[in-house]
Amino acid sequence: MRSTPVSAAPRRGRRTALAAAGLVAALTLTATACGGSEDEADTKPGGGTSQAADADGTGGGEGGLAAGLADRLNEHGIDVDKWKDGGWKNWDEDKWLSEAKDFVNPVIEGLWQPDRMKSAKEADKTVTTKDAAADQGATDPEPAPVEAVAEKKPYHENAAPVGKVFFDSPEGSMVCSGTVIKDVNHPGKSNLVWTAGHCVHAGGTGGWYRNIAFVPSYNDYGKSEAELANATATEMAPYGTWWADWASTSNQWIQGGSESGGDGAAYDYSVLHVKPEQGSKSLEETVGAALEVDFSAPSATEVSSMGAWGYPAAAPYNGLEMFKCVDRPGRLSLSPSLPTMYRIGCTMTGGSSGGGWFRVVDGETKLVSNTSIGPLENTWLAGPQLGRAAEALYQDMSKTYGGQ
Repeated sequence: MRSTPVSAAPRRGRRTALAAAGLVAALTLTATACGGSEDEADTKPGGGTSQAADADGTGGGEGGLAAGLADRLNEHGIDVDKWKDGGWKNWDEDKWLSEAKDFVNPVIEGLWQPDRMKSAKEADKTVTTKDAAADQGATDPEPAPVEAVAEKKPYHENAAPVGKVFFDSPEGSMVCSGTVIKDVNHPGKSNLVWTAGHCVHAGGTGGWYRNIAFVPSYNDYGKSEAELANATATEMAPYGTWWADWASTSNQWIQGGSESGGDGAAYDYSVLHVKPEQGSKSLEETVGAALEVDFSAPSATEVSSMGAWGYPAAAPYNGLEMFKCVDRPGRLSLSPSLPTMYRIGCTMTGGSSGGGWFRVVDGETKLVSNTSIGPLENTWLAGPQLGRAAEALYQDMSKTYGGQ
C-alpha cells in the first residue's frame, strides 16, 4: 500500500517541494548545456573492471570478442561462434562467468525490440526490517514515504541523462535504470553510464548478466501501454540502443552481493562503457547531456535534499514512465563493518534500481549515489556513498576504456 505522508511537518513538506523544483531546474539545464570537466583525480585503479566484446566485431579476438576473451570462454566450454545465435541463453553454473575479467557482451543487433523492452521485468533488491535495523547506532529513523512524482515529458528536455538499462538473466529479461555521466578524461564525448552493480552482476552466488544495453530517454513522451501497442524503435528509444562493451563493478559486490543486497549493498554501483548499436557519435554528443559524479561522499547530515530518478516497473508502476522522489537523506547502516548508506523516503519500486541520485552543488546537478535496496513495503530507497573506491573504479574505466 502506497500513500502520501501526512504526518510530516508542513515546513518539511514545503522544503521538499522547493528542493524538487531546484533539482529539476538544474537537471533541465544540463540537458542543453554540457560543460567541461574537473581536473583528473589522483587515484589508483581498483574494483572489478572487465572487458566485453567489441560492438562491430573488431575486438581483435575470435568471434568478435576482445583479445584474450575467446580463450577464456573456451576454458569454460563456451562455443564462441554460437554465442550470438543463442548460446548466451545457457546459464549452467559452470558456464555463467563471474570473475571481473570474464565479462562478455557482444552486440546482437535487433535483440532489444520494443516488445522485448516492454516485457522485461524489474530487477529488485529488498531488505527486511531486521536487516535495516542491524546497527541502530549509525541508522537514522526510517523516513516517511515520499510519493514518487512522474517526470515531465518529453524526458529529453527535463531529465535527458536518465534512461533504462536492459539485460538478460537466468530468470529472463530484466530492467534497471541508469544515468549518462561525464567522462573527466574525454570531455564532451562521454560513453559512460552509471548504474547499480546488481544490474550487471548477480553478486556472490552468480555471475555477469548478458545483453546489457542502455536506452536514454526511454519512451520519451511517456506513452501508455495502449498507445505503444505498435510502437516503433524510435518511439521507445529516441537516441538508439547502446550496448555495454566494457563494464565494471566493485569487487565487494562481486564477492558479497546477494538477492537482499548482502555485504555488497554499500558497494552496489557500476560504470558501463557503451557503444551505439548503430552510429558513431558518443553517447554524450547524441543525448546532449551528461552529469558529473560527486565522489566527495558527503555525510547525510550535511545534505539538505537528494533526488532519485528512475523507471519503476513493479506494481503499481509498469516501467514505461520516468518518476522521481526528493527528500532529505538519512543514514542507513546494515553492519558496523560496512560504510553507511544514504536513505530517502520514496515509493518507487523495482526497475528504479541503478537510477541516479542527484543533488545540487553550487547550482549544478551532480550524481551522488544510485538506487540499491529498499524494503518490501516500498516506502524508502537506499543507495551507496560514492567515495574513493568508487572514484578509483570510475577513473580506471575512463582512462583505460573511455577513448575507445
